[in-house]
Amino acid sequence: MQMICALLIFQTPNLPAPLAELSPWMEWLSLDREELLAGLAAQKHRRFIKTHTPLKGLPLDPRVTYVVVARHPLDMAVSLYHHYANLDVRRLNELAGYPETGTPEPLPPLREWLLSWVAQDCDPYQRLDTLAGVMHHVADAWSRRAAPNIILVHYDDLAGDLEGQMRQLAARLGIAVPASLWPELVSAATFHSMRSRAERLTPGPPGLFLDDTAFFRNGRSGTGNAILTPEELGSYRIRVAEMASREVVSWLHRDV
Repeated sequence: MQMICALLIFQTPNLPAPLAELSPWMEWLSLDREELLAGLAAQKHRRFIKTHTPLKGLPLDPRVTYVVVARHPLDMAVSLYHHYANLDVRRLNELAGYPETGTPEPLPPLREWLLSWVAQDCDPYQRLDTLAGVMHHVADAWSRRAAPNIILVHYDDLAGDLEGQMRQLAARLGIAVPASLWPELVSAATFHSMRSRAERLTPGPPGLFLDDTAFFRNGRSGTGNAILTPEELGSYRIRVAEMASREVVSWLHRDV
């Protein structure tokens, strides 16, 4: 979605700077706040900022459009697991000013980690990357989706109809795109194309990931469901039903 916004604003795949410079990720502790705000103030193009903070934690300004992207929580968790595995923890601690902690412990096997992620009981306000945090974020965005400046997007819709979703977003943002540019812009937003330009499009400071290309791992849906047994999926469904309305759960899971 960050790349889509860049393509709609600049209307060329040849962005004038790395994506992370054009659209800073606000939560990075390594960013100097004053420098970040000064850089944003100096931008001449329409600003687009990346954040993982739920809407409830942001100042909601009617002049700003908020685009919230969600996906099946289990698929999100599998992606999160591989992102954790690809982080250079020493570099992350260095950037954030944390003390050296020695050799990081390896992650447990994916299935074991996923089951623990589903079962974890925590405060969603304190742990945004847990199932509770994800469901709280999506449920809040769902409750605000009728607002004219809130756009709620499902990842599977982007994967299944990229051009259609890009056209809808352009219309909502009031951006006119010449018909001749659409094929090139849509192609540049595909997973394959972004992966081929990972060094320019990976978020965060240089060196944060062990492999920039691995940030764009595969982008497929359904991997989370495939890992768990029917009984484990049943337990997951019970947990999710306790955290959000049937409407929200059905939308996330693409239930018929």
